[in-house]
Amino acid sequence: MWAQALEMLEEADRLQRRFFTRAEARGRPVAVWEPPVDIFSDGEDVWLFFAVPGVSADQAEVSVDETGAIVVRGERGLPRPALSGSIRRLEIPHGRFERRVPLPPGRFELFARQFDRGCLVIGLRRIA
Repeated sequence: MWAQALEMLEEADRLQRRFFTRAEARGRPVAVWEPPVDIFSDGEDVWLFFAVPGVSADQAEVSVDETGAIVVRGERGLPRPALSGSIRRLEIPHGRFERRVPLPPGRFELFARQFDRGCLVIGLRRIA
């Protein structure tokens, strides 16, 4: 039983490290959470689905960094009822988020960016 309890604590610690990391904002470190991502490849196209429920198009920034990774960052605020009431349970992360995903070798162009059922969907096409 003790071994199971330790396993559960280690798993909780691993999940916390996965979802909450540190990033730089205006030269200062800030805590951010990493949204889960699904990645699919369809020939020359790469599709990325970032789970960011409640985030609108103007709250997400998409860029490619100097290492060739796609970077999605933004902020997910608390829903309106949470601002005026008491919180009973809070499982969906909120606050600043940032996720870096290394891309396969080559050059890509962004050809699709849309929100679909709580996911930011990014479509990239290989150009070289």
